[in-house]
Amino acid sequence: MLTQKESVVLINLKKWLTESQTISLTPGSNFAYDLDSSDPSEKFILDLWRGTIRLKARYQTRARKSIILVRLDLNGAPHTNPNGQIIDCPHMHIYKEGFDDKWAYSLPKSFSDPSDISVAFRDFCNYCNIRTPNFENVLF
Repeated sequence: MLTQKESVVLINLKKWLTESQTISLTPGSNFAYDLDSSDPSEKFILDLWRGTIRLKARYQTRARKSIILVRLDLNGAPHTNPNGQIIDCPHMHIYKEGFDDKWAYSLPKSFSDPSDISVAFRDFCNYCNIRTPNFENVLF
């Protein structure tokens, strides 16, 4: 478990891929990439998933192997928050103390085009303070 303050600090740490590479998110992809950070004691994981039929995708960052800090859901189902509020997709899950990633939020205005998975990936990396790796958008 993290406090809310700890989660904000972890989200804001500068992060980058441990190994330099181009990411290609083809339909049916499910990848996990190790991330280093400006705090050598903190390691992160970047998870990328893409569905096979629709342009459905999910990007998330994890801290300490299993704590989801931020998750972006694209072209998926609406999410019902613990208070009953329904949030349409696309939406983001952001760690909330006591609830982990159970709360979803509408996308911040900094997400310029969530219908384009490569633009959404760049915006997600910026939001999570990840040095954006090369990203190859593969349509099929």
